[in-house]
Amino acid sequence: MNKNDIRRRVKARKNLLTDPERESAARRVFDRFEQLAAFAMSEHILIYHSLPDELSTLSFLEKWNNSKHFYLPRVNGVNLELLPYEKTLLKMGAFQIEEPSGDDIVDPDRIDLIIVPGVAYDRKGNRVGRGKGFYDRLLGSTRAFTIGVGYDFQLVNEIETDPFDVPVDMVITESQAFLSPRRRR
Repeated sequence: MNKNDIRRRVKARKNLLTDPERESAARRVFDRFEQLAAFAMSEHILIYHSLPDELSTLSFLEKWNNSKHFYLPRVNGVNLELLPYEKTLLKMGAFQIEEPSGDDIVDPDRIDLIIVPGVAYDRKGNRVGRGKGFYDRLLGSTRAFTIGVGYDFQLVNEIETDPFDVPVDMVITESQAFLSPRRRR
């Protein structure tokens, strides 16, 4: 199945979810995430500000914001800039995603852990994004440990990759967590 077919299939499945199912899935995924040594040891975490169709990060951000340093991406041309998360400084940005405002751009080398959004993942850590390559460009320039999160149905058998695709180190869904056999280290 090619990336566009995967995107259509996952989108159709997401449209069937009820709000309680979305909330339960996010809680289960982030409960698993909180048990990881990688999370416990990380001070500086890049996370995405979830869109309505994505696994929600909002409760997790609220829960841990006073204990960890969180950063959000902001689109700048074809790249992502990383800025500290401050709920009161969010504004609607590119692609109707809330993004941080200001000039306090952080070097990606400062980030210990990246929670990566995706449309789908496979067991090799390959991911299908929304098709713009923002995260592949970012992941190709960082040594941070990367974790893709999603619903169980976002895990597919195999994803066709392109030379510019960068796999994540780990994937967490509602019912499982696994390391990628092709970790970038």
